[in-house]
Amino acid sequence: MDSFAFIIHPINPKRDVSRKFPFLGRILSERQIDFFSTFFPPIYLSEIEGIRSETTGKEIKGWFIACPYTPRRMLSLPEKTVYRKIIQTGRMAEKLGAKMLGLGAFTSVVGDAGITIAKGLDIPVTTGDAYTISIAVEALREAAKLMEIDLAQSTAAVVGAGGTIGRVCTELLADDVQKLYLLGRHIEPLEKLKAKLDVSSRAELLSSTDLSLLADADLVLTVTSAVDEDVIHPEHLKAGSVVCDVARPRDVSAMVAAARDDILVIDGGMVDIPGTVDFHFDFGFPEGKAYACMAETMALTLEGRFEDYTLGKEITRERVDEITAIAKKHGFRLSGFRSFEKEITPEQIEAVRRSAAREKQKNE
Repeated sequence: MDSFAFIIHPINPKRDVSRKFPFLGRILSERQIDFFSTFFPPIYLSEIEGIRSETTGKEIKGWFIACPYTPRRMLSLPEKTVYRKIIQTGRMAEKLGAKMLGLGAFTSVVGDAGITIAKGLDIPVTTGDAYTISIAVEALREAAKLMEIDLAQSTAAVVGAGGTIGRVCTELLADDVQKLYLLGRHIEPLEKLKAKLDVSSRAELLSSTDLSLLADADLVLTVTSAVDEDVIHPEHLKAGSVVCDVARPRDVSAMVAAARDDILVIDGGMVDIPGTVDFHFDFGFPEGKAYACMAETMALTLEGRFEDYTLGKEITRERVDEITAIAKKHGFRLSGFRSFEKEITPEQIEAVRRSAAREKQKNE
């Protein structure tokens, strides 16, 4: 049976350590977990069973394995040290017999985005970023429909547009909307992307480092690599807007949910996994659903595409289109929406629509 492994790591230190080690998660502070993560070895978490292609009937199995570093630790340690630990974790996957390795969360973006890690291992590696892009943009489009936003007449913004994932998300959205803001910390990559897209883009494009422009946006997709700060706050956002937060750790402040009931904030997109999958580990998702980056690793395994797939800082639109087709063939699809780790119900979306309508009436 073909198999894969997927590397995860603690993002919210206390909560995520508690999933495997309840006692340690309870007694250690975040700072202590950060410190001790340096000395922890890779950790076997669980076997994954029951993934079956809807088209071919092929079944695969996999494993969750953990690199113990937190995002803060990965950014504070020398790059070579971080690579060494992730490669060590990858070797555990090799020993388990995995034919494909997926890099989750910060293990996929550190340094050169998987290239050095792939060179240090005998099995092929993917970051899952291509399918993450596909699902994030699909989730934003679907949420726009539910919020009755006319995509073709809308203004959208991509925060982190100069980054690996942000660039292709921007390229895809530039075909859909009337106006598109390319936002980020550094203007040079944004200007470069704008110049490239200006040639063929349907949308009017504007690049800027000024987040106050979000007040004009009906749709926001945010995907930065900020670790110690929230990027988007309640005062930034327009009533009735949709915000898709692809970043982990998240970009959108929890204050948005607390202070603004007139905005729909969705996480980057849940994916339904074909078959009767049992992860044997609670990573915070409902049964049978997973992150898009996990789904990319599974889809490639079902397809028998045992090759380094999505690596590095330059992801092409063609690669995104290809993995979208592969995933669709085997039965992976966008599932419902989540917001701040909780499922969003149709009733909640309707409540946001009503609040947004009231807010707009007030301001007219």
